[in-house]
Amino acid sequence: MIYSASSIWATFKYNDAFKYVRQQTIFFFLGIVVMLFVSKINLQFLKKKANLILIICFLLLILVLIPGIGTVRNGSRSWFGIGGLGIQPSEFAKIGLIIFVSKYLAHNQKNMRDVKKGALPIFIIIGLFFLLIMLEPDFGTAMVMVLTLIALIFASGLKISFFIKLGILGLLGIIGLIIAAPYRMARIISFLNPWSDPLGSGYQIIQSLYAIGPGGLLGQGFLNSRQKHFYLPEPQTDFIFSIISEEFGFLGVLIVCGFFCFIFYRMLMIALKSNDLFQKYLAFGLAFGIFIQAALNLAVVVGLIPVTGVTLPFFSYGGSSLLISMISIGLVLNVSKK
Repeated sequence: MIYSASSIWATFKYNDAFKYVRQQTIFFFLGIVVMLFVSKINLQFLKKKANLILIICFLLLILVLIPGIGTVRNGSRSWFGIGGLGIQPSEFAKIGLIIFVSKYLAHNQKNMRDVKKGALPIFIIIGLFFLLIMLEPDFGTAMVMVLTLIALIFASGLKISFFIKLGILGLLGIIGLIIAAPYRMARIISFLNPWSDPLGSGYQIIQSLYAIGPGGLLGQGFLNSRQKHFYLPEPQTDFIFSIISEEFGFLGVLIVCGFFCFIFYRMLMIALKSNDLFQKYLAFGLAFGIFIQAALNLAVVVGLIPVTGVTLPFFSYGGSSLLISMISIGLVLNVSKK
């Protein structure tokens, strides 16, 4: 699908239809190696090093903000450029936080009922990481991270009343972020009515819907997408699901959604069967991470929520995203072996 979505653009820009496919293939094989490696590591060792992993992720998020070290792409200083490839530290911070929060919840199970003693310290750390990622800015990754960790903490049994208060606070925070950066308001307006600015903020959603609409039941056929011909911008990344919908129709949509639901179900079953608290929370967190990211991407593509810049796990072009998805699967396979 990356070849199908990117070949026209890659030929035009680099005179090489396989440019994106080759780069993703490198990360794919690297991802398999890393997945197999983490499926065999000692999870108790990972638990012991959770604090160190968190500190490394924190330092990387600071380093990427420094001009000359971090690389600007699409308006965000969120990449380390390595040759022609890019590594996104915010993606690795998601895994680091899930490992740390899993350890914290396992050690503070009894204290989680007390908001000040149990929940507050962990939310301060999450808030700090959220702030660093927003400074890039990378609103999509920050939202996936926060929603994943909130779902994980909710699974630990914290009072629902706390989450209601947190939701109100989060709503006020989002309003503050919109006031701080007016372009976010433009995105929300374009989400409510994309045709109010069809050549500006509403352009991506409109072109995405033009891809999904003609797909019908069985689609236009592999490689036969029209929207990838310079209508939908860089369709191999955030909007690859639009091309899947156009080329494989409703059947393709069902297959992809079924794929994610099956993986999510299996990950939840592995988490529920685990007898170790740390491993249980780790599997829950990784399951929520993949499912929430996939759900947000699909919601953006069909126009249910504003454009957030979130990739579709396993499908979208992006080395960091693919590596993190493979690491997540490897860690859950590790838990399942126990």
